[in-house]
Amino acid sequence: MISTKYIGMDVHKESISIAIRNSAGKVVMESVIETKASMILQFIDGLRGDVQVTFEEGTWAAWLYDLLKPHVTKLVVCDPRKNKSMREGNQSDKIDARRLAELLRLDHLTPVYHGEHGLRTLKELVRSYLTITKDLARVKSRVKAIYRSWAIPCSGKQVYARCHRAEWLGKINEPGVRRRAECYYQQLDALRVLRLGVRRDLLVESKKQKAWKRLCEIPSLGPIRAAVLLGILQTPHRFRTKRQLWTYGGLAIEMHSSADHRSVDGHLQRSRKNVLVRGLNRNCNHDLKNLFKGAAAVASSKPGPFEQFYAALVAKGMRPEMARLTLARKIATIVLIVWKRGVCFDAQYLKPQTA
Repeated sequence: MISTKYIGMDVHKESISIAIRNSAGKVVMESVIETKASMILQFIDGLRGDVQVTFEEGTWAAWLYDLLKPHVTKLVVCDPRKNKSMREGNQSDKIDARRLAELLRLDHLTPVYHGEHGLRTLKELVRSYLTITKDLARVKSRVKAIYRSWAIPCSGKQVYARCHRAEWLGKINEPGVRRRAECYYQQLDALRVLRLGVRRDLLVESKKQKAWKRLCEIPSLGPIRAAVLLGILQTPHRFRTKRQLWTYGGLAIEMHSSADHRSVDGHLQRSRKNVLVRGLNRNCNHDLKNLFKGAAAVASSKPGPFEQFYAALVAKGMRPEMARLTLARKIATIVLIVWKRGVCFDAQYLKPQTA
């Protein structure tokens, strides 16, 4: 009879706390090893039977996943935000490892997707592009904050332009503040050059994927958004239905209800009270959410099938923000259809019965 071992790993920079439970839930072994590939493989290779391992998503997750995947029966990289039971009571590396092993045994873990090694380069380029873009936005905010702090109006984009830079710097009378603004401008110029280089590499790498060209055909996506989609999602087969993609992309609505039934003449009947809508789900991929919302904002303002779909919703009395949310969901659904089936974009996908 093959024994099953459930292994929970609490991973840190220099050490890994390990707890092993058997099928009955009893802790049969505990250990602390160094965070080194040789030590980890030596420990795993010394185990016999059906070996199942889990650890939380974090800095080391991608490296540890690639290292352990060929050596274990089952590997789960779990979402730490959903391991609420681990935050109760006493907490230590040893206790956390025990709890992870128990949650793995009970199958109460929410896995984080790791896979599609052929897209690793594209994924890293997308992460670099998004990070540099966010840094660029922060620097722009700092530049404008300097002018606003001295009551200098600075609306628009002219304040960032090189040709008008001397004019804007001349409005600052304090030498120290002017020097600070110059430093921010230098940082802005460097990030722009870096972003162009990463953008070029991203487009070159994304063109190697067959789905990229079909995704570019979807209105309002374009080459960069299509490349970012490929890097974030990696494969459409992660999502069985469109609603799973909506949830991952932060487009699903959370609703709360309580006391759903009441007694009427001795029989339980479902209450007709309104379900409370709490807004969009927060536990999501925020980069993907920004992508779909940005695509919907562009699509609703440019002539085409998406703009007609948006205008029809508004004409029916739907609020503009809800119409844009509906359009963002449609775009996400069409992305899933085009990518999964390998077909070209068709405006017929906007029909309710299709998407």
